[in-house]
Amino acid sequence: MNGHQLDRDECRSILECPDVEILDLLAATFRVRQQHFGLKVHFYLLKNAKSGLCPEDCHYCSQSVISEAEIDKYVIANERVLMDGARRAKELNSRTYCIVASGRGPSDREVDHVCGVVRKIKDELGLHICVCLGFLKPEQAQRLADAGVDRVNHNLNTSERFYPEICTTHTYADRVDTLNVVKNAGMELCSGLIVGMGEQNEDIIDVIMDLHGLKVASIPVNFLHAVDGTPLQRKHDLDPRYCLKVLCLLRLAHPAVEIRIAGGRELNLRSMQAMGLYAANSLFVSDYLTTKGQSPELDFEMIKDLGFEIIVDDHHESPSGHEAAAEQPALA
Repeated sequence: MNGHQLDRDECRSILECPDVEILDLLAATFRVRQQHFGLKVHFYLLKNAKSGLCPEDCHYCSQSVISEAEIDKYVIANERVLMDGARRAKELNSRTYCIVASGRGPSDREVDHVCGVVRKIKDELGLHICVCLGFLKPEQAQRLADAGVDRVNHNLNTSERFYPEICTTHTYADRVDTLNVVKNAGMELCSGLIVGMGEQNEDIIDVIMDLHGLKVASIPVNFLHAVDGTPLQRKHDLDPRYCLKVLCLLRLAHPAVEIRIAGGRELNLRSMQAMGLYAANSLFVSDYLTTKGQSPELDFEMIKDLGFEIIVDDHHESPSGHEAAAEQPALA
């Protein structure tokens, strides 16, 4: 709360926290979350604008060239489909609409198409826009920024050491390069990780340290949803308690950064999903890219039961811009 940056030993102690101390850990973490974000929750809605057809071999991904998963495959969606998704985001109180396209990187024509849709969304709905289009060239990133894109998602996913175990068609350095391209274009960085792919605690700590150096604005924390037909289809290493420790670590290591519980939360946090929001301040609502999430109604109910509040205003609020809560909800 006073700006201390965690060292590796402190990070390790959080991930290795005894299960019987989880409530104490959550209570401490929530004090930090409340200081920077109050009781507010920021909803995101994903639109899979282009599915499958990807030449990369990311082992966790159902859309990769080596995946045998039964998914829909289609080229980039037209304006009507993307606008319908944006209107759906507005209806579900999602302040940020995420346009995601599979592939190594977009063509110039695809970038121009996305730019046109983003301008229309901004004019009609005023949503905060995040795009995830793969590797970007500097001129492509600048066009996206000029069109009004607020933020670009490009996840590090795992540590540089472990990266060759999950992908061989590009490198960790390639991902960092794109994040720097985005930063140079003046857009915010959204970058996170996937937990549960066989990495060690030290790999998670490496990613956390690298994200700190990149000064990201938002960190999505994905928990592996092992999809049949992918190389990681038999990976089921996580339990809800460890997932909570990871979320606490992200919050304590990045106290003023938006932490989002992303893919795999329903499968891995299960009955303890709500407890994750004592650390995180953001959620994806509804479905993910090729997997289903729980219904928006259950998310609304979960937020209400916690006594938290969904952010519904359209402007982009700074982390410290929350209204102080009168009471701190009990954890136990």
